[in-house]
Amino acid sequence: MVFPPAAWEVFRAQVAGMTMDGTGWRRFFLGNAMEVDMDAAGRVLIAPELRSFARITKEAMLLGMGSYLELWDTQAYAAKEAETMKAPMPDVLKGFSF
Repeated sequence: MVFPPAAWEVFRAQVAGMTMDGTGWRRFFLGNAMEVDMDAAGRVLIAPELRSFARITKEAMLLGMGSYLELWDTQAYAAKEAETMKAPMPDVLKGFSF
């Protein structure tokens, strides 16, 4: 997950406010968060431990998710998307129209 600063503050506050049974998730999200800067070419260096966790090997892609972005290994995302498309459509989307 990649957040612009304002959206991160909202998410961080929600995570920080979790009850004690959410301690593991709080540790996961807040403990692994890193602030990064873009270089002059608009690139962001992703720390090796985060690349490893996300299994990003060579090519990556960013997906807009509303208030944040998701960073995926291209092949991993293709597999996840194929898996999602095999599942039945959730009830919440059955009445959705374009």
